[in-house]
Amino acid sequence: VLLVRNRTRFSALGSRCPHYGAPLSKGVFRGDRLRCPWHGACFNVKTGDIEEYPALDCLPRFKVTVEDGKVFVTAKKKVPTLPAATKHNQQLGLDMRCLLNPDTVLLLGAGVAALVCAETLRQEGFTGRIIMATKDKHGPYDKAKLSKKMNLKAEDIYLRTSEFLDARGIELWTEREAVSVDFQRQKVSFMNGSSQKYNHLLIATGSHPIHLEVPGADLQNICLLQTPEDSNKILELATGKNLVIIGASFIGVRLGWISSRGETTETSLQPGAAAKLPAWVLPGYCCFTSLDFLSECSYQLPLPFQMLQNKGVKFYMKTKLSELKGRDGKVTEAVLDSGKKIPADVVVAGIGVSPSSAFLKGTSIARNSSGAILVDLRMQTNIPNVFAAGDVVSFPVALLNGEQLSIHHQQVAEAHGHIAALNMLKKQKELHTVPFFWTTMLGESIRYAGCGEGYTDTVVKGSLEQLKFLIFYIKDGYVVAAASLNCDPMVSLIAEVLYSGKQISKEEAE
Repeated sequence: VLLVRNRTRFSALGSRCPHYGAPLSKGVFRGDRLRCPWHGACFNVKTGDIEEYPALDCLPRFKVTVEDGKVFVTAKKKVPTLPAATKHNQQLGLDMRCLLNPDTVLLLGAGVAALVCAETLRQEGFTGRIIMATKDKHGPYDKAKLSKKMNLKAEDIYLRTSEFLDARGIELWTEREAVSVDFQRQKVSFMNGSSQKYNHLLIATGSHPIHLEVPGADLQNICLLQTPEDSNKILELATGKNLVIIGASFIGVRLGWISSRGETTETSLQPGAAAKLPAWVLPGYCCFTSLDFLSECSYQLPLPFQMLQNKGVKFYMKTKLSELKGRDGKVTEAVLDSGKKIPADVVVAGIGVSPSSAFLKGTSIARNSSGAILVDLRMQTNIPNVFAAGDVVSFPVALLNGEQLSIHHQQVAEAHGHIAALNMLKKQKELHTVPFFWTTMLGESIRYAGCGEGYTDTVVKGSLEQLKFLIFYIKDGYVVAAASLNCDPMVSLIAEVLYSGKQISKEEAE
């Protein structure tokens, strides 16, 4: 139990964040908000309800009384390990679908954006039909874990069980890929020939990895990482073999480490996505193998790469893959534009993602040049009753004065789904969130909050060499983002300050 005092009012709540179990006593407490020190989830201390994601469950709360200057907390001896709801006013275990309500909300995709949208609709009293349709074999699962551990069972990373969804009247259609949308008739057609009408539509189809486009890219044993099946396939093919990973994203770096050393890492990015992080995190392009980590870079490596290099990992920097060669239809060698040849029994591409919106081509929905769906702060598209959320959208970022941007973070996608649901119910709610990203490599925890796109200056506190620091990213004289290593809960604190609308000047950061 965590006991919290706000002036003369006491609250008693569960002491661990429902997301990954972080100790909330080490978090950030401001006003009525308690923010997790690890991944930025935020809770209302009065109710235990979620204020900010990525946690999907609220905190347990307990009765508090004050008598003669003593505080008493009353609780049942047995408390569920995890809370079973995202809001305490939700009636659990009941099917909240009412057959008398003819309205249908159709959710395309089964990621966290669609899941949170469905749960929010039920929590807010929607009694119509909710359908979640995905081309995947699985319902909502924790995609961030795909690059953490390779021998995964899909069922072990499900975010919600089928029983949970059934109890709330949320229909899950798997292996049901949308191929077209008739916005005039409010109807979606699927690959299997079926179709479904809707009253409100959420497009949350996410993104998909970009395929390699070099000679030899059609050889066998060239993989992408997007599903649990992909993860297991890579493990099976690469064990004891030469593994080459193409791309400088966090996904590639972590995958290279766990493949070569068998260690575990974690991240909040979707597989294949390159984070919109400043230069100390991501260089332009790299290629490396689990057995031969030679380095030809002539400039300073970004810090996470230095951490790996200190453990014997060597990189090819400022280079590109020019060709893949093979024998008997299988890849055997990766050739760089420098002419260097690297043995390759397995190749994994992690060179970025594209929005999964091709099925909307030819329709009147507004998309940008990359294919991302344009939405406003209510997650509304330019078409009435059609909303979009998650990796597939470009949305106005408050920290960048409303500049449209795609941010592929789990927490952002969940916030999108929540806001979309509220506006389907005419709540007139605008998105108000601070993007939060995390990763862990070699036991070192990196946190990042805000949006550093276009930053022009930095303020560094602590020591990069000693792997304990806080970096402020400055744009137009004010902090737009912060990153830390081993400085919890500083990034959560800065996220709370930015959330409150207060600007932090460069001078204050110093």
